[in-house]
Amino acid sequence: MRTVAALALAAAALGACTPTERPTAGPIATASAWQTVATPGDRERLRSWRPVFVQALAEAKAAGHGAAIAREGVLLQPDSAIGGGLPNGDYRCRMIKLGTRSPGMLPFIAYPAFNCRVSQAGRLQSFAKLTGSQRQVGSIFVHDQLRHVFLGTLVLGDEQKALPYGADGDRDLAGWVERIGERRWRIILPSPRYESLTDVVELVPA
Repeated sequence: MRTVAALALAAAALGACTPTERPTAGPIATASAWQTVATPGDRERLRSWRPVFVQALAEAKAAGHGAAIAREGVLLQPDSAIGGGLPNGDYRCRMIKLGTRSPGMLPFIAYPAFNCRVSQAGRLQSFAKLTGSQRQVGSIFVHDQLRHVFLGTLVLGDEQKALPYGADGDRDLAGWVERIGERRWRIILPSPRYESLTDVVELVPA
């Protein structure tokens, strides 16, 4: 069951032909439970998101970034989800990387805003980062009234297509989608394979 659903997720992701085009809807529209799609590793990442988030914040604060973290308010507070879905549309998205996976890396990096899009793909929604050298694409699954689940993959550089979800664990992405304010959302990506301990993507309508 998970294999079929994962292939469906890949079909949606493969629609991301260029950095400025959104992933097209695919057979993933028939998969409604993220648990049937997520790899065992991603299920564990989602389960452990909170202690990893807290550890990442502690590292960043210890390195002198406490004031920057405080300025972000609810965006970087682990328990700030207030419930509510993510409407379809174009967004300005901003990523913050927290903590480090190896010595010598910065424990706090806030990137400039980029363009992203949320659209409907059958019973699910798709998310796509449209610009930049690292572009996240994937699907959003309903989880409960407080948060949803994002499962996707990473497109790098000038690549024209996304790898199938589940084919390369280094490219797979899993995160929690939460509303944190009026017309403000975030995606928490715990334990990414590269650079940081937690990535937080802020979404505000474009």
